[in-house]
Amino acid sequence: MIAYFNCFSGIAGDMALGALVDAGADPADVRELVERMPVDGWDLHFESVMRNGIGGTKAHVDLIETTVSRTYGNILTLIDDAKFPTRMHNRAVAVFDALAEAEGQLHRRPKTQVHFHEVGALDSIVDIVGVCAALEWLNVTDLYSSSVATGTGVIRAAHGMLPNPSPAVVELMRDAPMYGVDINAELTTPTGAAILAALCISFGALPAMNVAASGFGAGTKSFPDRANLLQVILGHPQDATATGLAGQQAVEFSVNVDDATGETLAHAIVALLDAGAFDAWIAPIVMKKGRPAYTVTALADIALADQVRAVLVSETGSFGVRGRLVDRWPSERYETIVNIEGLPLRVKVSPGRTKVEYDDAAFAAAQLERPIREVISIGEQEWRTHEHSPDRDRDHDHPHDHPHDHPHDHSHGHEHP
Repeated sequence: MIAYFNCFSGIAGDMALGALVDAGADPADVRELVERMPVDGWDLHFESVMRNGIGGTKAHVDLIETTVSRTYGNILTLIDDAKFPTRMHNRAVAVFDALAEAEGQLHRRPKTQVHFHEVGALDSIVDIVGVCAALEWLNVTDLYSSSVATGTGVIRAAHGMLPNPSPAVVELMRDAPMYGVDINAELTTPTGAAILAALCISFGALPAMNVAASGFGAGTKSFPDRANLLQVILGHPQDATATGLAGQQAVEFSVNVDDATGETLAHAIVALLDAGAFDAWIAPIVMKKGRPAYTVTALADIALADQVRAVLVSETGSFGVRGRLVDRWPSERYETIVNIEGLPLRVKVSPGRTKVEYDDAAFAAAQLERPIREVISIGEQEWRTHEHSPDRDRDHDHPHDHPHDHPHDHSHGHEHP
């Protein structure tokens, strides 16, 4: 089972919990899992509500104790002592780890020294652990999200009045797509942002799935022209083989960068290809505050995903990376060699196309003092002549038995589908 959060009105911890219960998670079982934490003073119940004509579920956390400021270590101890199922435990830790990292960045201190305020309050702890419990009950393996709506104006927090979205939300959603709507309310909270940042593997359109269930989690406020709801869609990933669309599976990683030089980005592309990426490219974008920036993307074999991802992060300096599984359909091809005045040119041949390797053509053009387009044309003509020669069948018995390490070989001259 996979889950997709549609954050058209933002996301908060109680909205995520309510949406998952509305989609089918058993409230009693979710509560039983949360109750494993060794802490009292709270009660969790769910209410069916309407928001702008759409029904949803509102999660209520009622507190008996007063708000307590807890440290990152205090919360990890609560989670460890609860003896949750392994996947649920890891998800809960990941969410609080993301929060601690964000708070540490904002307050310029190590995450182990972070004291949570609103997020450290018991209701937020119940929300986060409850979401992880509901995901476990539903057996959700992967989470996805849409781009995330945020409000405008200012919000009141433990540190006083803060801009909306809050600094914590902005830090947590770094490298994830957000957009503002003209509503003077906190649509996306740090708790909701942390759930997305820690647990979602991709942001964007609804992934291909066979829908099994859906639900809406309600926020506290009502707005005149927007349903204050979070939609969750549950389903099973579509089997590409069943539709005849299966290709070679690969991983596509990307980061948004607004503080790197052109030289750094060019070197990143070279480093990604050296790490084994099928292909790597850069596209211009505009980020928050109107900053011109670039998206750096790499396409990699699943077996090389870890090393390609590590290079993408280290070479761009990004704080995180997005990734998604994709299918690729590389055309069948082989490579052979032709000679122009004693200089070897690699030629890539696939159905309907013949292409001279650019680096080889550039080297030969410099040596022969001819335009590169002329060298490419001669190389392709040489291949066509060779293709129709009487020796063609013998020569093609072993099309890959040719040297690849001639002195002018440049490893990044080839193009990847």
